[in-house]
Amino acid sequence: MENKNTEFKSSLSGVTVHPNAFVDPSAELNDGVLISQGAIIGPNVIIGEGTEIGPNAVITGRTKIGSNNKVFPNVFIGLDPQDLKYKGAATEVIIGDNNTFRECVTINKATDEGEQTVIGSDNLLMAYSHIGHNCELGNGIVLSNSVQVAGHVKVEDKAIIGGCLGIHQFVHIGYLAMIGGMTRVDRDVPPFCLAEGHPGRLRGLNRIGIKRSGLMGNKNFDLKLLQRTWNLLFKSNDPISYSLEKAMKEELDFSSSKLCSFLKESISKERRGPMPLVNL
Repeated sequence: MENKNTEFKSSLSGVTVHPNAFVDPSAELNDGVLISQGAIIGPNVIIGEGTEIGPNAVITGRTKIGSNNKVFPNVFIGLDPQDLKYKGAATEVIIGDNNTFRECVTINKATDEGEQTVIGSDNLLMAYSHIGHNCELGNGIVLSNSVQVAGHVKVEDKAIIGGCLGIHQFVHIGYLAMIGGMTRVDRDVPPFCLAEGHPGRLRGLNRIGIKRSGLMGNKNFDLKLLQRTWNLLFKSNDPISYSLEKAMKEELDFSSSKLCSFLKESISKERRGPMPLVNL
């Protein structure tokens, strides 16, 4: 291993590989990549410019990591999915730029041929978070410590997820949603919504998150209209499908349209749909 690693290092400029790390000769490391002590980089791995791989991290499988990511110690990316259906397919993990993966984060590759587990850019995954097979995370997301994400979960941009909780497989979490710590997340969480509890329930709009996002200064965003749409959808005594039909006939801006489109997709799927309101 040491001989192969020496040959690898000498073939690249601007890449730093610790003598006690192992990098497979077929891996592709771009300029400014740092591989720390004890790290293992397998074949078919591509790591973009300026990404730092911490001590004892393992990056393997068909994994592509973008630029300027920071991978802390004991992170495992690209290992086989924890799925009994997995039969050895050469699936992928695709990761964007400027992400931070804190200690002991695990990210599994997808299950079936041609599938991917995808992480966008500018995300923070705190210590002991797990991302299961076939998940899709957007951009600007925060996962707090010990968030366990089952397979086939989709998390949209700028969602904030509190610590020590589990997200059931196939759940969809919307744009700018906020989920409180230790919530049981077994249903979809619509965009702009605040969810909390065991079982998880919607508490209202994520007003603090909306204000911090900068949306309030967008001329195409109307918080009062979003609140009115939310009330029509969730505070009605009618079934959500009927309330949704009424809401979609009203005047909608981009945020209200996003909320309605999410709910239309959620209730059309073969599962229980979105979280209910806390007082239902």
